[in-house]
Amino acid sequence: MRPSTAARRVIAIGLGSILIGCGPGPAPETVSPPPAPDPGLARVVVGAADSVGAIPGSPDALYYYRFRQTDPGSDRFTFQDRDLSFYFKPSPDALHFQVENRQDRPVWIVWERSTFYDPSGGSGKVAHGTTRWDERFKSQPDTQIPGLQRYSGDYLLPMDYLFDPGGKTEQTHRPLFPEDARAPQYTDRSFGVDLVFLIEERPRTYSFRFRVVSVIRR
Repeated sequence: MRPSTAARRVIAIGLGSILIGCGPGPAPETVSPPPAPDPGLARVVVGAADSVGAIPGSPDALYYYRFRQTDPGSDRFTFQDRDLSFYFKPSPDALHFQVENRQDRPVWIVWERSTFYDPSGGSGKVAHGTTRWDERFKSQPDTQIPGLQRYSGDYLLPMDYLFDPGGKTEQTHRPLFPEDARAPQYTDRSFGVDLVFLIEERPRTYSFRFRVVSVIRR
């Protein structure tokens, strides 16, 4: 017996439901892989030891850097006027410096008004050897240099380069320059600092600029 028209419709609907149910499901959603870590974060250093060697940098570095002081120009990384005498030592980790007060009255380094210009073209607040992660949004106290005294053993870096030390009291930060395969990309990069001093109750800005002359494979 042939099924009635109504019965054929029910059978067709049922088969259609079965076919739909057995068909392939929706395509799986494509999940993007997590972004690669910033290569600039690959190396974090604690403090910034001032190397006594002729070539600054880590002993196991793949590359080493040669720097030049371009402004004010000096092949010895020095500058002086009647009030202050400066000496700098650029390194991949930080910019080491010392300054001597040449007069018989105190002067102050005004950290809050000083600026660091990093090798990537950015600029911002200056951190130095005693600056810690949890102080990055606080005002840094001025540093006094007594008359005829020398301030040494310190270094400079961008405040933005500081990292959370995970509850420790040490200073951890990103280095100024990588020493791995990325190092050649930094050839001819410039960086520097504007240091503000309070001299005889008047602010005075000393600007220094440096350039990477070459990056050489060890």
